[in-house]
Amino acid sequence: MSASDERCAGAAGYAPHPYIGGRTAVLRALAAWRMRWPGAPRVIVLTGSPGSGRSRLLTGFLMMCDPDGRRQLPLDQMDPATVPPDLPAPAVPDPQGRTAAQLLWLLADHFRLNAARGEDICTELAAREEPVTIVVPDVDRAGPVRAADEPARVVREVLTPLATTGGVQLLADVPRALAAELARALPPGQARIIDLDDPEWADPAGLVRHAETALAPGAGVPELPFATDPSARRALAEAMAQRAGGSRLTLQLAVQSLFMRPEGFDPADPAMLPGSVGEALDLHARRLGADPLTLRLLLAPLALAEGEGLPVQLWGPLADAVAGRDMSRDLADGMLLAAPFLQPVATAERDGADGGEPDGAQGGEEAGGTADGGRTLLRLMHPGIAEEIRAGLPDVRGAQTRIAMALLEAVPEQDWSRADPYVRDHLAAHTLDAGLLPQLLTDPGLFAHADPVAMRAAIEAVPLEQLGAPARTYLRIAPLLTRTQAPAAVRAAFLESAFVEDGLAPYAQALHGLGFALPWRTLWSVPLTGVRAVTAGSLPPPDAEGVAAEATAARATDGAGAAARHPVAALFVPEGTPGSRPVPDADGAADMDGATGALLVHDLLRPGYIDADPARLRRPSEEARATACFGFSRGTDSLRIWARASREVVATLLSDTPITGADLSPDGVLVVATGRGVTARQILAAPPAAAPTVPGQRTGPLTPLLPTASKETTDDDPGAGAGDRRPLAQPRGAPGAAA
Repeated sequence: MSASDERCAGAAGYAPHPYIGGRTAVLRALAAWRMRWPGAPRVIVLTGSPGSGRSRLLTGFLMMCDPDGRRQLPLDQMDPATVPPDLPAPAVPDPQGRTAAQLLWLLADHFRLNAARGEDICTELAAREEPVTIVVPDVDRAGPVRAADEPARVVREVLTPLATTGGVQLLADVPRALAAELARALPPGQARIIDLDDPEWADPAGLVRHAETALAPGAGVPELPFATDPSARRALAEAMAQRAGGSRLTLQLAVQSLFMRPEGFDPADPAMLPGSVGEALDLHARRLGADPLTLRLLLAPLALAEGEGLPVQLWGPLADAVAGRDMSRDLADGMLLAAPFLQPVATAERDGADGGEPDGAQGGEEAGGTADGGRTLLRLMHPGIAEEIRAGLPDVRGAQTRIAMALLEAVPEQDWSRADPYVRDHLAAHTLDAGLLPQLLTDPGLFAHADPVAMRAAIEAVPLEQLGAPARTYLRIAPLLTRTQAPAAVRAAFLESAFVEDGLAPYAQALHGLGFALPWRTLWSVPLTGVRAVTAGSLPPPDAEGVAAEATAARATDGAGAAARHPVAALFVPEGTPGSRPVPDADGAADMDGATGALLVHDLLRPGYIDADPARLRRPSEEARATACFGFSRGTDSLRIWARASREVVATLLSDTPITGADLSPDGVLVVATGRGVTARQILAAPPAAAPTVPGQRTGPLTPLLPTASKETTDDDPGAGAGDRRPLAQPRGAPGAAA
């Protein structure tokens, strides 16, 4: 519906914007804002009803703000007051499908900020010498879950802090319900609301030109009497524009319906012209001899769909669920009926990863996220159509309940690895809208397979007191899942440990029965804070007392001798920790700060502390460690397990709190201490095949077990260096192209 230069020449002889075809008053206000004209507001809030043309207007304006876009426009023929100066392009973070936190990190990436927390981003922007310009379009499309009301969070957590930051020039397209809230955050004169439905900004002449251009014969447009005759076309365009009441969407739907079924259309009959999106739907159905309710029921699953769109194979079952009856015949006969309102969406081919996999991650079919495998989805051509259909449903919660049940039935044998990506990624969103999400959050398989960004957003929308223990565990580690962008197998490993940490061992065990190649099995976890170091060691057999027995145990080099010792983990804790024993003075034990400490002894392979004399504890010899299958390298909040023979990384552990100590026994039991507690994991990954090695022989007594600093990355570790000490990745969607 773009207008040509010839058709849209203004009264002053200026050519209109070739993409917008009007909106001169708004473009003048935006150009003054861009050039920081005296008296122009620092913040502009663009709003209007759905279908008022906000997105198109903003896109056309950004064409003139981009150096490449400017070269493709006839700027010398346009009104100079509507053309912004030739400046570097503003930052344009896309909020569509993203959370407020992701939007902030897009900005941080664009401006190359060093902020470690989201709340520090605006502080760093304020400290910049040069002011920055930010344009945020389509805030109404923010968020991975519609019912979570992410647009409101974007306004409160992103736009309001940006608007109140000195040196930030902001233009944002927000829903009308949130526009006044954003403007109120600023002193008078600093913000201006431009509502495209207000008479001050309305553009009836531009709407007529849009209609006239859309009705003109062209490629794929039938030659109709009222379209080929310029005077008749002009008269019909004026009638359509007047009847549409300023809605570009209503006008577009009217034209599409007319060209699809021109038979019986009388341009002189005003009853043939819709005055709203709802009337456009109903008039189209009647002109095709169908019941308007049937059309709305067919489109309802698409109006309630989440993400990029609905897979074609799910449209029928969900239409049946919404209508409460068999809609297969209506769907088969109704493609022409629904066609003007549909838009196909081609998704990208799955690449085996969601981007940013940690080392050792497994891709392929287990990759999570919302990749739909290169197929075509269907969605409604404009959010305003979906809003109209949802508003007309008598019971949205009931419809969402039936949709959720239909999606659950579509999971083959309740195996989430075989479920359609749409089902596993968006079932939580439908269940949230139905008010039933807490009842769904008990399946470890769904937790592992579902897109963590969408799942986290849905769970966060539920009051915490309504969530069960498994859901609270998921919510606790959700930031780790979303930041790492890990595939399903790695998410399952993180969840397995989290369930054990929170005392939900049956849920952890269930993950081992779901076909995941988990890199470890979590043996135990204790919520012990203040642990400074950990060491894997052993105790002599219970009947081995005295020096002779110690010497016998020290000389044991075969498997039987090693098995006779009791494997334990020694936890170096502050003095006075209940159950701990002081480290013997003779050992000269002290922590890294020079303060004396104490030891807690825990069974290495199962839950439970052991009351043992620290003097009897022994560490494996260096020879035993050197011949073990695995080694590890540790960073601040990450840890890698690698096979000694091949130097390949077989597992990666990331922590949401700093790692304060770690050790790996020769048998492959990893003990890690963080600010949350101490956890032991048995490494399950099989080491890659390599040439056999001859175990080294012990030549002396076992090394006494002393509290030592946990092993850090060394030069002979694979991947040693900054990569092992990297912080957690940024939230999903960042870094990304912010402009």
